[in-house]
Amino acid sequence: MADLRGRPVWEWALEQVVAAGFDQVIVVTGAVELVVPAGVRAIHNPDWASGQASSLHAAVRAAEELDAAAVIVGLADQPFVTTAAWRAVADAPDTCRIVVAEYDGRPGPHPVRLGRAVWPELATAGDEGARSLLHVHPEWVCRVPCVGSIVDIDTVEDLERWKSC
Repeated sequence: MADLRGRPVWEWALEQVVAAGFDQVIVVTGAVELVVPAGVRAIHNPDWASGQASSLHAAVRAAEELDAAAVIVGLADQPFVTTAAWRAVADAPDTCRIVVAEYDGRPGPHPVRLGRAVWPELATAGDEGARSLLHVHPEWVCRVPCVGSIVDIDTVEDLERWKSC
């Protein structure tokens, strides 16, 4: 919710996702309800305090309702992930069960595409999200080169650093 250059951090992140032109964009909310733009669906996760896994499962349930083949996941505290990165992850071959963005040769945490086949394997509790699958099943992972930045804004110090750029 913190202000970054005149807007909340999450709005910068969402703007890039929306610009990627996906058929559906779903925002999972938690501690704070958000007013999202037209065409974006907000889903409240009442268990948000239990960790990232519960929000990921809320997104997967919504994707199941839509009969989606995959979900592409990102975080609201990463305002510099570009539209091009979202598209690169989305456009990776369907043979990849998990697609991870790679920045300057290093895997970034987001965005990540999770094919339907891996959904039952996702952690059900805690802040793990899909990270454990990347380690347990590296053969499922495809990396795609992306432009942008994986910088996340977790602290007041992070926010102040990026406000000055």
